[in-house]
Amino acid sequence: METTLLIMAAGIGSRFGGGIKQLAGVDDYGHIIMDYSVHDAIEAGFNRVVFIIRRDIEADFKAAIGDRIEAVCARLGVSVGYAFQALDDIPGALPEGRTKPWGTGQAVLCAREQVRGPFAVINADDYYGKQAFVNLHRYLLERHGDSALCMAGFILRNTLSENGGVTRGLCRVDGQGYLTDVVETADIIKTPGGAAVNGVATDPEARVSMNMWGFPSPAFMDVLEINFRRFFDEAVPGNPQKAEYLLPVLIGALLKRGEVTVRVLPTGDKWYGVTYAEDRAAVAESINRMVSDGIYKADLYGDLTK
Repeated sequence: METTLLIMAAGIGSRFGGGIKQLAGVDDYGHIIMDYSVHDAIEAGFNRVVFIIRRDIEADFKAAIGDRIEAVCARLGVSVGYAFQALDDIPGALPEGRTKPWGTGQAVLCAREQVRGPFAVINADDYYGKQAFVNLHRYLLERHGDSALCMAGFILRNTLSENGGVTRGLCRVDGQGYLTDVVETADIIKTPGGAAVNGVATDPEARVSMNMWGFPSPAFMDVLEINFRRFFDEAVPGNPQKAEYLLPVLIGALLKRGEVTVRVLPTGDKWYGVTYAEDRAAVAESINRMVSDGIYKADLYGDLTK
């Protein structure tokens, strides 16, 4: 069975250099966060990787990242594809003056021709850990209906920054492990006692969404397309320059309408990301420690075989 990992990387700038957090090395060997996601996904069993980028950065992206990972994947029997997020790939006229991308929901929809089986979606600049990929892939191999989605449920305390507030989707989960609600919450800070929002303590053991979703079949692309048309008719006219079609917001709305279920797959892995420039050193230190501890090899992909 073909299982696909979609990596949302369209936010990468057209100039590769300092300040592009997705391309910042995070170990002593020049690997970036995306390398670790690709490694962990292949190790978990995913056999197709699709990068969602913009057409104007295609050549630079392939030179900096894509060609290298494509060579690794070719050796391992893993296929690689590209999808292109475009401002004018919309079900209507482009609002005059609009330059802001349409959001993660449209980014995934742009990959509709690249997906032929179960698929997962992640951000390009987040380190998720090995267990999250194992959990998602195992779920996707099981028999589920098209509307039975899943997501990796991280522990809030494992996703906080030492350098400032972060935005997280705080999850409410029922006794059977299903998501009942996601509350997008801004400015969550780390405190000596755990975590707080606007000075009010919040549960550091709460499950949070880090935009790592699993979909049992390509049928979800039809749901994305139908709701993108609805979004364009209902949300864009009132906010033509800034309205965004966001994947977590859509899934939350589908959940409330009873159109999907979302199984929360708990993971104890620590998330790493560069929310602030100061985070980069801590991320590099943590990943280098995992290499020293043998969790990863210095030759990152050297432990993978067909």
